[in-house]
Amino acid sequence: SFFESPMKEVLYVKRWLLLPLFIPLSYRTSLPAPMFSRNDVSIWSILKKCIGMELSKIAMPVIFNEPLSFLQRLTEYMEHTYLIHQANATTDSVERMKCVAAFAVSAVASQWERTGKPFNPLLGETYELIRDDLGFRWVSEQVSHHPPVSAFHAEGLNEDFVFHGSIYPKLKFWGKSIEAEPKGLITLELPKYNEAYTWTNPTCCVHNIIVGQLWIEQYGSVEVINHKTGERCSMMFKPCGLFGKELHIVEGYILDKSKKKLCAIYGKWTECLYTVDPATFEAHKKTDKKNLDEKKGNKQPEEMPPPDAETAQVIPGSELIWKITPRPDNSAKFYAFSTFAMHLNEQEKSMEGVIPPTDSRLRPDIRAMENGDIDLASAEKKRLEEKQRMARKNRTKSTDEWKTRWFQQGPNPHNKAQDWLYSKGYWDRNYTHLPEIY
Repeated sequence: SFFESPMKEVLYVKRWLLLPLFIPLSYRTSLPAPMFSRNDVSIWSILKKCIGMELSKIAMPVIFNEPLSFLQRLTEYMEHTYLIHQANATTDSVERMKCVAAFAVSAVASQWERTGKPFNPLLGETYELIRDDLGFRWVSEQVSHHPPVSAFHAEGLNEDFVFHGSIYPKLKFWGKSIEAEPKGLITLELPKYNEAYTWTNPTCCVHNIIVGQLWIEQYGSVEVINHKTGERCSMMFKPCGLFGKELHIVEGYILDKSKKKLCAIYGKWTECLYTVDPATFEAHKKTDKKNLDEKKGNKQPEEMPPPDAETAQVIPGSELIWKITPRPDNSAKFYAFSTFAMHLNEQEKSMEGVIPPTDSRLRPDIRAMENGDIDLASAEKKRLEEKQRMARKNRTKSTDEWKTRWFQQGPNPHNKAQDWLYSKGYWDRNYTHLPEIY
């Protein structure tokens, strides 16, 4: 059994199938209410005092949120879990690296067109998700409030992988854009091969905050390291650039431990990822650069990338390693959510008395926003923020220190970097000691 202790809510369906009761046979495909228009609200009046500042301490109006906690948003890393299963199925370490690199890119693909800000988790807030169909269970906890740190731990239901990390998102406002730098470390362990991979995410930026159409780009280098073989995949998420030609582009190489290029990797984080022979890739880049130099007379404005920047150019001889799951037709009406995101805040009747009282699904401000009651959402958000402030103030007056429940701070076992590691016990379903945070 994949559980740490027997669970009363497990239903024995067939000898080969264990389903937790609160996993619905089908997930919802829309939210209870469509999103609100943000056209009537001036974000400039709030943000003009914040240029160059970190935004984690600024209280933002609820209208700029989406009805998910940041803990739930993190769970979207798992949408393309099949790539981990593919990595486990191949005996070649380079083929595994292709799958893991594709998983690292796919994990940030849900950011595309998501201009709503997730709710800041409260200290001690948790979120769990069990997906029998995708073969994993996930638990996360807000382990620190200042600075805000979210820790997560996911494992394969067949004990075939462990995926964990801690994220400290630093948000800064630069006048026309908001930049989110996701500090922290991500680790994937494949016990079958005794392998561990680590990486960090790229920086995400939302443009045209004040006026014009909002658009998102991600940029920066991402290096996925296989700590057993010394192989690494070095990828660059390219910034849009002056002509918009580089928008969403990801490219790089898988290298062996002596830094020899084994294969090239390229595509768009919004769409797909390919691998190809390094010599073919470099020859294509030379031709492409020549063609671009000839076109440089037609300048594109920087304010908004050109619409034709949306499709990846495929080099002959390439192998497709990942393709994004298309967004549902109603996505634009519901905060640009993917099908996977639509059900993250879904609350099944059978969850009552099973999930802990700290679970994000039980947050009244997020629930009110999802249900279309913006006034109640705003009032509840203010109440919860004030309650958290008072609890913190009271702790400073007493000898009581905040204790994290499910994670402990410590060095990452693979590169010794500061991390938060799962300390077990969550799935025992004993939540009597949890604080009342809502």
